[in-house]
Amino acid sequence: MTSFGERLRSAVDTHGRLCLGLDPHGSLLAEWGLPDSADGARELALRAVDAAHGRVGVVKPQVAFYERFGAAGYAVLEEVIGHARAQGLLVIADAKRGDIGSTMAAYGSAWLDPASPLCADAMTVVAYQGLGSAAPVIDLAREHDRGVFILTATSNPEARDLQQSITGTGRTVAGQLARDVALKNAGTSGWGMLGVVIGATEPITRTGIDPVLLAHTPVLAPGFGFQGGRLTALRELFGLAADSVLASVSRSVLGAGRDGMAGALDAHRQELAA
Repeated sequence: MTSFGERLRSAVDTHGRLCLGLDPHGSLLAEWGLPDSADGARELALRAVDAAHGRVGVVKPQVAFYERFGAAGYAVLEEVIGHARAQGLLVIADAKRGDIGSTMAAYGSAWLDPASPLCADAMTVVAYQGLGSAAPVIDLAREHDRGVFILTATSNPEARDLQQSITGTGRTVAGQLARDVALKNAGTSGWGMLGVVIGATEPITRTGIDPVLLAHTPVLAPGFGFQGGRLTALRELFGLAADSVLASVSRSVLGAGRDGMAGALDAHRQELAA
């Protein structure tokens, strides 16, 4: 099987670097005239996948917006992931799981094992306990040619005190995590199977992350659109790491409604091409 890094690079080369978040917020369901229920989430997410087909190569369901409906929400998420993958889209499960040992291995099995009904192409992971804490998930991803995105410098301002604090190495927490991930991708000719999450709400230069290190590391960048990040400023925000960025948008597209999502995606694609 082709590695995750190669599949992601191919998707970006074919469809551009836009990623659509499949996040059925309660407020969005209301705007769509849908019930705040698993059935409402299903309708919104499946229609969003249909709009994404042929326009973007990657979608990212935020797991929390499905699991809030319990078993019914997970059934919807299984269907959404299956529908997206059947359409040829790569799926990043935005699960943000983090722990150690056997618990982390179980999280990996849920989201990355082909035997799981929730299996996606990649998942997001919290590893502020040290990158080694994510080893069970990383090993499973490598075994099944999946990907893992490590939260590094997120888009929410309240995280900055922690993520930009200085470690014993003299680097910021974000900078150290990004370096550790980059070292694991070293020797890869293209993109590695490990990525980082870096928000688009402030320049990478303020995070303590060295963008030079990210040539072989895909960067999942939330914060564009609704949170204020501008797609036209992508290169300004990410500097030398810009060519590694997968720009994630959600509410700015989903908020356009059933009939407006395709146009919103096309407009965002044009912004990235400007």
